[in-house]
Amino acid sequence: MAEEVAVGPEVVDDDPAGLERAAALLRAGGLVAFPTETVYGLGASIERPAALRRVFEAKGRPTADPLIVHVADVDAARSFAGDWPDAAQVLAERCWPGPLTVVVARPPGLDDLVCAGGSTVGVRVPAPVATRTLLTAVTAPVAAPSANRFGRISPTTAAHVVAEFGGDDVTDRPDLVVDGGPCRLGVESTVVDVTGPVPVVLRPGGVGVEDIERWLGAVEVRQRLGGAGPHVAPGGYLAHYAPSRPLVVLDAGAGTADRVVAHARSSGLGLSSLDLPGDPSAAASALYRRLRSLDEQGGGPILAELLPPGGVGRAVNDRLYRAAHGRLVVVAADDPADEVLAAVVALVGG
Repeated sequence: MAEEVAVGPEVVDDDPAGLERAAALLRAGGLVAFPTETVYGLGASIERPAALRRVFEAKGRPTADPLIVHVADVDAARSFAGDWPDAAQVLAERCWPGPLTVVVARPPGLDDLVCAGGSTVGVRVPAPVATRTLLTAVTAPVAAPSANRFGRISPTTAAHVVAEFGGDDVTDRPDLVVDGGPCRLGVESTVVDVTGPVPVVLRPGGVGVEDIERWLGAVEVRQRLGGAGPHVAPGGYLAHYAPSRPLVVLDAGAGTADRVVAHARSSGLGLSSLDLPGDPSAAASALYRRLRSLDEQGGGPILAELLPPGGVGRAVNDRLYRAAHGRLVVVAADDPADEVLAAVVALVGG
């Protein structure tokens, strides 16, 4: 059954009736939020320009930030792309359905909104069977960013989507939310540009850079600090995935955040530790859920610790850094808690 959610967009289960209703809405030019293994997406058919505009309006998303196109299988991706290099086929065979987006040449006639007016477009095949059934029923690719307000914490449950788009003052919201339960992975897909001679990792995600190097050879890993101009991949802004409470990231050993929070509370300051699991996969699954929970509680700054950078840990660290708006404190093992706390307070201006 669909989970209990607050007032907002209507929610349906990912059963045949719910999926057919969602597909009919997408075909007619509606907005539908749907689950993937990474986060929930806010989808519109690429054949409905007005619906694509609604995606940007509902999120408050700048048009310089491109969308990812979701299709049901590898054949659909290959047919959609303007060009399909060998590297795209290798990655598709290794990773799809799954959390990897390949950036390829855009096809003729694709609306500029999908790819920020650029010459390339990101495409992927999501893992959930129900979502791929939905995409097949739409009969056209579906462009979808995460189903949240721009720059805010990505949603990993249907309730998160409703919370983002609930309230009487909302001027635009999804016409329907498909509830597929909690997202298994919990952070966005890895994005790899395969249009040049050397593949470029534009965004770390659920597929590790180490695996991509093993399959394709040498790759470039690009620093994701995009400016105001059009971007090649989504999520390139420094301030992104952010809670309302200020977040500060500690480059420190495990347990440092708890130590600093304990010291702060003994001094009468309200800090919280994000307290992610040490295992990178478990940390990815918990990241956005825990950020949302702490944000709802309110209070002072949140402290988080970087993970070892291998595999999905690289993606978690990337999301933490952006959620913190770049606020990072490097901590040595013997740094006193009061000195670390002073550095944190200086960064958040409190």
